[in-house]
Amino acid sequence: MRYKLFAVKYGWVAAAWSDRGLCALTLPCTEPGQAVLGLADRLKIDVNQLVEGSIGSQLRGLEDELKRYFEGQRCDFNYPLDLSWCTPFQYKVLTSIKNIPYGETRTYRQVAEMIGRPGASRAVGGALRSNRVLLVLPCHRVICSDGSPGGFGGRPEWKVKLLEIEKK
Repeated sequence: MRYKLFAVKYGWVAAAWSDRGLCALTLPCTEPGQAVLGLADRLKIDVNQLVEGSIGSQLRGLEDELKRYFEGQRCDFNYPLDLSWCTPFQYKVLTSIKNIPYGETRTYRQVAEMIGRPGASRAVGGALRSNRVLLVLPCHRVICSDGSPGGFGGRPEWKVKLLEIEKK
């Protein structure tokens, strides 16, 4: 698996890709090594399976977009994705949230309704928790019905921060 580190406003972001497209992205970490370890964890592989490489043409522009995003600029993140690890339900949930506009939110219930499974709010939360390509598939834009942020892969403070970045 190939990866690259990017310096952004809040630290280091790591991205991994396959021949199919982007397959994982981390949130900013204070140290580059933390980002690489986080990437391996997200991919559920040993860190030694990651090989640093140059971004190919299919992901050209990712570094600039990440930098702009964390500076508070709107970005679309339209890159090919490798979602081969997804179950059909995860795939349906994750691809549906791509349509939530920048700076807006939806509830877990609304996402469940969007995919035709109105009673599956908890299952939607589980599918979002599996998201390996944060920001590109904006799971941070999905919140609880009461307006609270809900979970975010062990780093809920980042969910709040990302929503604040998008409100500027």
